[in-house]
Amino acid sequence: MRLPAMSQPFLLAPIAECPPGPQVRLAVLGARGVGKSAMIVRFLTKRFIGDYEPNTGNLYSRLVHLEGDRVAVQIQDTPGCIQVQEDCVQELDSLSRCVKWAEGFLLVYSITDYSSYHSVQPLYQHIRKVHPDTRIPIIIVGNKADLLHARQVQAKEGLQLANELGSLFLEISTSDDSQGVCDVFQYLCKEVSKLQHSGSADRRRSSIIPRPKSPNMQDLKRRFKQALSSKVK
Repeated sequence: MRLPAMSQPFLLAPIAECPPGPQVRLAVLGARGVGKSAMIVRFLTKRFIGDYEPNTGNLYSRLVHLEGDRVAVQIQDTPGCIQVQEDCVQELDSLSRCVKWAEGFLLVYSITDYSSYHSVQPLYQHIRKVHPDTRIPIIIVGNKADLLHARQVQAKEGLQLANELGSLFLEISTSDDSQGVCDVFQYLCKEVSKLQHSGSADRRRSSIIPRPKSPNMQDLKRRFKQALSSKVK
């Protein structure tokens, strides 16, 4: 289900259509023309649409089944101008709000555009700056794998970058393989869900651990008991 365009880029208000219950917030980042919107629509509808108007940051929602649970997945699409460089300073505030909001990320480049490949690392670094917790899942995706005749970025380069950054790497073709696109989003949803559950478990454990008694208080009680016993004698 595609929601109406937001009045402002990266408006991170809750989606009214999302029912109460588990929610997963994802963001898809990358340079212009790498196929971010096509990937999202492919995942949501199984349809491929090749041409899109430049978007200003649409927010999408869908209920998906993850290991027997129904989870509301919210996906933030982002404009192609999103790059960490001086000529896009105006977009950085929106980028930071989007990154802060999201719990999992797809960093997308096109195998036919080397400059889009170079935009991945600064975007990754910006995410890590906002989310120092290295457990936040990030997947690097080389899109348009069907256009081998126009390839500029070799698969080994994508894999090398992912290894350097400690991320998972996949090459997919949004136009030819809907299952590959679904697998990427499903995997990211599961990783975010695992992180949410581990965080909830940590909070529950910390809430039931009794606060250690102050040594001074224990000493005071001991001396008080001694004083009482001496009076009794």
